[in-house]
Amino acid sequence: MFHRIGQFVVKRAWWVIVAWVVAAVGIIGTAPQLTAQTDQSSFLPRHYESIRASVVQQEAFPASFTPSAFVLFERQDGAPLAGPDKEAMARVVKGLEDKKVKFVEHVLPVSDQSTSKDGKYALSAVGMEKDKAYTPEAADSAKDLRETAKKLAEGSALKVQLGGQVAQNLDQKDSSELANALIGLGTIVIILLTLGIIFRSPIIAFLPVVSVFVYSMVANGLIGYAVKAFGLKADSSVSAILIIVLFGVGTDYFLFLMFRYRERLRAGDDRKEAVVNAVGRVGEAITSAAGAVIVAFSVLLLSSLGMFKAMGPSLAIAVGVTAVASVTLVPAILSLIPEKVLFWPSKAWQREPESAKFAALGRLVQRRPVVVAVASGALLLAFSAAALGYKGTFDLAAGSMPKTKESMVVQDTMMKAFSAGAADPSHVFVKGKDGAKLDEAAFPAYVAELGKVPGVALVVPKPELSKDGTVADFTVMLKDGPATNEAIDTVTDLREVAHAKTPAGTDAVVGGVTSIYKDINSAMARDYSLVFPVAAVLIMLILGLLLRSVVAPWYLMAAVGLGFTATIGATSLMFQHLQGEAGVMFMLPMLIYLFVVAIGTDYNILMIARLREEAAEGHDPRTAASLAVRHGGPTIAAAGFILAATFGTMLLAGNIFFSEIGFSVAFGIIVSAFVMSLFFTPALTALLGKWAWWPGHAQLPGHGTEPGTVRTPEPAGRH
Repeated sequence: MFHRIGQFVVKRAWWVIVAWVVAAVGIIGTAPQLTAQTDQSSFLPRHYESIRASVVQQEAFPASFTPSAFVLFERQDGAPLAGPDKEAMARVVKGLEDKKVKFVEHVLPVSDQSTSKDGKYALSAVGMEKDKAYTPEAADSAKDLRETAKKLAEGSALKVQLGGQVAQNLDQKDSSELANALIGLGTIVIILLTLGIIFRSPIIAFLPVVSVFVYSMVANGLIGYAVKAFGLKADSSVSAILIIVLFGVGTDYFLFLMFRYRERLRAGDDRKEAVVNAVGRVGEAITSAAGAVIVAFSVLLLSSLGMFKAMGPSLAIAVGVTAVASVTLVPAILSLIPEKVLFWPSKAWQREPESAKFAALGRLVQRRPVVVAVASGALLLAFSAAALGYKGTFDLAAGSMPKTKESMVVQDTMMKAFSAGAADPSHVFVKGKDGAKLDEAAFPAYVAELGKVPGVALVVPKPELSKDGTVADFTVMLKDGPATNEAIDTVTDLREVAHAKTPAGTDAVVGGVTSIYKDINSAMARDYSLVFPVAAVLIMLILGLLLRSVVAPWYLMAAVGLGFTATIGATSLMFQHLQGEAGVMFMLPMLIYLFVVAIGTDYNILMIARLREEAAEGHDPRTAASLAVRHGGPTIAAAGFILAATFGTMLLAGNIFFSEIGFSVAFGIIVSAFVMSLFFTPALTALLGKWAWWPGHAQLPGHGTEPGTVRTPEPAGRH
C-alpha cells in the first residue's frame, strides 16, 4: 500500500504540495483560538467532593468574598508598621478602590486580623468577579493592580507587592512566554545543527524545520476545531509541549524517511524511484509508530482530569498531521529536489562509510546477544528500583516559575508571617438535610472537633451562615502550605472528622484548594490503573498487526514498561535526592507516559520492523539483528538524540516544573533509543530467533513458504 502511496505522491508532487498549502491557509484562517485556563477545579468531574463543595458555596453564598489577590505591605527597612504606615496603607487601599480596576469588586482595608503577630506585615485582600478570576484578562487586571499599588505607595516607607492566584497567573504567563521562546529557539537550533552535522547539507537541515512550521499551524487549527466541537478544556498552556512534540516527532519521521531514501540512492535507485521505495519500505513503520503514539495519547480521553483529557487528543491530532505529512508532503518535496542539490555540498551520500560504528555494534549484538540483553536489562532494572522512592508534589505555582517572581515572594512571606495555609484556607460546608435550617447551638462543639484534627492551625469560631440559614461555612486554616503533601494528608483527616461529627440532620463537604489537590491525587491514581493498561493493550495490538506476531509485542511492551519505571526512578534520584526537592510534580508520571512510552515506542517499532525485514530477506536471526542495528541504528541514534535534546531545552525555562519534564523525558528518550532499541530489543529478538515472529514466522524463509514469496535481497551495495 505504501509503495502505491509513494508512486502517487511522486507522480503528482506539485498537486500534493499545493493541496497542503491550501489546506493550511484555510484551516489557519478559520480555526478558533485557544484560551488559557488556570482554574484547576474545572479539570475535575463534578462527583468529587471538592467540586460538590464548590457547588454548595456558589449556591449558598453567591456573594461570598474569596480573595483573588493579596496586597502585601511591609516597611522598606523591615521595622514594624507604625502609625504613618497605617495611614499610607489606607491611602493605597482607597486608591485601588477608586481606580475601579477591571474585574475588581472589593479591596478590603487592612485590619488587626490581617496583620502579622510581629506587626511587620499586613494584608489587603482583593476580590474579583468569580467568573473572570481565572481568565487571561484577569492577568492584565493583576498587572494594573500591581503597578497602581506601587505608584500609590510612592513617597512612603512602604514596600508593596501583589500576590495571590491572579498575580501568580500573571507571573506564570510572563514565565511561560519566555520559556516558550527559549524552548522554540533551542529546539530549532538543535535540529539545524544536528541535521547539518549528519548530512552536511543546509537544505536537509532546514527542510524539516520549514515543513514542521507548515503542519504545526495545521495541527493547531485542527486542535482548535476539536476543542470547540467536543467541548474539551484544552488551553494555550500546552503550546510549549506541542512545539517539542511537533518538532521532535516531525524530525523523527523525517529522519526515518531520509535515511532510507539515502540508502536507496546508494543502492542504485534514481531519485524518484528512491523516494517511492523509501516510502514503501518505511511508510508502514512511520504509520505504525504514529498509530501507537496516537492511541497512547487518545486513551487519555479516559482520564478523570480535564487537563489530560484535553491534552491527549490535542497531541494525537498533532502526531496524526505529522505522520500524514511525513508520507505525503515530505516525499513530494524530496522528489522535486535533485539529489546533488539536496545533499550539497557533501558527496558522502553516494557511498556508505566502510568503518561504520553501528556495524561494530551490530556485530556485538550478533556475537553476544545474551550479554547485551542482560546488561541492558540490568541497567533498566537498576534505575527502575529508584522509582520506589517517588513522591508527588502539587505546588504548580512554585514549580512553574522562578521563586524570585513577586507573587512567589509574597507567597513565601505570607507562609512565614501568617499561618502557612492562610492564603488559601479550607472550608467545611455543613448543610441541613431536606433544606432544614441549622441549629447554631451545635456549632461550638463542631468547631472544637474540627480543631482537634492534626495539622489544623485554626478554625474560625463563628461560621458564615447562608441567608436562609440552611448552610454554614466553617473556615479552617491549615498549618502547612495548601499545596503540600502534609496539607493534603490533613484534609484527608479533616474530611473524616467533618463527615463523622456533623450535627444531627446535616451533611458536610470539605472544599478549598487543598481539597481540590486531594481529589486530583485520587483521580490520578484512578487514571494510572485505567489509562496505562488500556494503552498497553492497544499498542500491543498495533505491534501485533505490524509484525504479524503475538510474541514480539509482549517483550516489546515489557521493555517499554521498564523504560517508564527507569525514567521515574532517574528523575526521583535527580530532583528528590540530588537537588533536595520535596518531590516531583504530581503529573510527571503521566507526562512521562505521554512521551517516553508513546513516542519512545517509535524507536522500538522502527528497529523491530527492520529486524523483521532482514529476517524476511533470508538472514538468520543473529545476522538479521546485526544488519538491523547497522542500518537502523544511525536513524534511531540521530532521532533519539534530537528528540532528547529538544526536550532538554526545557531546562532553559528556569523553573522546576519544566526542568523536571525536560530531564525526565530526555532521559527516557535516551533510554528508549540507546538502550532498548539499539541493544535490548535486537538482542532479545536474536535469542528468540524466528519464534519472535510467531505465528507470522511461517511466512519467513525456511518455514514452508514458496520461494517467490521471499523478497529478493537488495543489491550488495546496500550492505
